[in-house]
Amino acid sequence: MSVSRPVIANILADRYASVPMLEIWTDEARVIRERHFWVNLLKQQVKLGHEIPEAAMADYEKVLDEVNLASIRERELRLGHDVMSRIEEFNTLAGHELIHVGLTSRDVTENTEQLAIKTSLKLMHGRIVAVLARLDRLAGTYRDLPLAGRSHNVPAQVTTLGKRFATAGEELLLGIEALEDLQFRYPLRGIKGPMGTAQDQLQVLGGDADKVVHLERAIAEELGFEHTLGSVGQIYPRSLDLSVADVLIRALAPLASLATTIRLMAGNGQATEGFKDGRVGSSAMPHKMNASRCERIYGLYATLGGSHAQLAAITGVQWYEGDVTCSVVRRVAIPNAFFAADGLVQTMLCVLDSFGAYPAVIARELETYLPFLSSSKILMSAVAKGVGRETAHAAIKEHAIAVARSMRETGSDTNDLLARLTGDERLSLTASELNAIVHADPLSFTGLARAQVDAFRAKVKPYLEAHPEAAIYAPEALL
Repeated sequence: MSVSRPVIANILADRYASVPMLEIWTDEARVIRERHFWVNLLKQQVKLGHEIPEAAMADYEKVLDEVNLASIRERELRLGHDVMSRIEEFNTLAGHELIHVGLTSRDVTENTEQLAIKTSLKLMHGRIVAVLARLDRLAGTYRDLPLAGRSHNVPAQVTTLGKRFATAGEELLLGIEALEDLQFRYPLRGIKGPMGTAQDQLQVLGGDADKVVHLERAIAEELGFEHTLGSVGQIYPRSLDLSVADVLIRALAPLASLATTIRLMAGNGQATEGFKDGRVGSSAMPHKMNASRCERIYGLYATLGGSHAQLAAITGVQWYEGDVTCSVVRRVAIPNAFFAADGLVQTMLCVLDSFGAYPAVIARELETYLPFLSSSKILMSAVAKGVGRETAHAAIKEHAIAVARSMRETGSDTNDLLARLTGDERLSLTASELNAIVHADPLSFTGLARAQVDAFRAKVKPYLEAHPEAAIYAPEALL
């Protein structure tokens, strides 16, 4: 008897992931992948001597895309076995019982799931290179815009906004390299049977071990895998799933950090993630223009971290040649990891495409803090005149802390650090010397920042030349 079940949305899928990513992970796509796997394997078995009626292959191929999920579910309720329900459905549609010969369920599910993972990794690579293209553009746009750099969220030294984007991009390059490395070496489980010995397939192919090796190699090639695991049990190592989550975490970490930085800048009025006409920041406070998409980015990163934790929990806990303790976790964690990662990247692309800086606000903050931000340069100038480094450090620190406290206690933007330092004999620096240091072109305080931006952009260039579509890729519209 059929049971009507309420449909509850997968929030990650419905709100955040892109259509191409969703299309990889639908139930229909899974069924079709498995059917193609069965047919392709059957073709290879026939080439190697396994006999079937000539018309049977065509009968299976005619119904590859005829997917009735309700019928499959009814069969599973009766059989209590998901793969058997899909085998029975496919056989009924084709009118034969010729597929799945010499296979165990994991031969089908493991290999086709790995195909979905590999396809998803390829899609994520393209999306991440699109982010790299935006970071390259913004690093160049703001290469010469000085601002107060912060460490521990405290004004520290002068840097440039372009370098801020280049720094995120440099880390992203490391993530892309890790992703490419995993894509290259990611191995297929292969046709190994219930215990990983390929005994059943060996029997199907007349005991010819070379034919079994040829069959497995042909299937791996058909699925687009360059490497196949040699010795496994019923399942491939679940540490391999964890490596997928690892590489997504590594690739997207710089974007989560950058989103937080943009949120902070927006809160200080220095930048915007973009706030289109008609958008509402708060239902209660009409004036608010929240950096809510940057907040979403971190939320999706945290969700990705949840999938990573789930996959870590099923790594290293298999009994003997394998069991299904990992099944529920993998059904949830793997698709959700890709939905969260894809949604994060889609959101970041929207943020970077709409990003805007407010140079006047940035300059005002820089002017206020410039005497503090010049402290290391003043220190080096005093040392150059023969003052002991620690003596100079103590003197500058004493006056700087006093000025900072005075500004905070009075609420004043007046920074009289130079006047205080001028009167301190410990430093041996005149008023004109101090003024020359502090009131120089702010870019002179940025060290190698602009050169580092240029070097980053040079690194990025080959990626963008290899992926010209990245710069013009338009993210999907977001809720």
